[in-house]
Amino acid sequence: MSETKNNAASAKPSVDKTCFVSLDDQELLDQCLVDTYRASGPGGQKRNKTASAIRLRHEPTGVSANAVESRSQHENKAKALKRLRLAIALKVRRGVELDTYEISDLLQTCVSKSGKFAIGRRDQRYFEVIWEVLDLLYVCKMQVSTAALKLGLSTANFSSVLRNDPAVWRRVNELRKDAGLASLK
Repeated sequence: MSETKNNAASAKPSVDKTCFVSLDDQELLDQCLVDTYRASGPGGQKRNKTASAIRLRHEPTGVSANAVESRSQHENKAKALKRLRLAIALKVRRGVELDTYEISDLLQTCVSKSGKFAIGRRDQRYFEVIWEVLDLLYVCKMQVSTAALKLGLSTANFSSVLRNDPAVWRRVNELRKDAGLASLK
């Protein structure tokens, strides 16, 4: 049995795509349909008796994420929210004008004085930064060198940032394939 809760308000306000990944947990959760269900697999009898698995469906974007690893619904919800932020950053593209693009203040704080990109996956700002980077890369027709130039980074440093997260690397190569380009190695 699955239980679905709609945390969104009955009247949907117009939501700006620029803020989805930077919303606090409750605000993001309020935009989601939350499904709880019993997960199968290892974990013993307790896992099969409690509806601890969580699926979040973000209504404004249609992106979903789930978590089933823990026997705790609370822990699974936190994991699903983190996965949802990354999924939105990977799958939802915002319109960026290449001619007028200026690096955001947030992104500038992630570039060191030596021109190196420095932000880790555990940093709360990571999802917002990845979203901006992928949007820029997308309008640069998936040309890493062009996007790196716009960001003031070397192509090698920018590539290493993308390669650092396997999900980001996979998505970049999917988008490059869609654009008719070879995969990055």
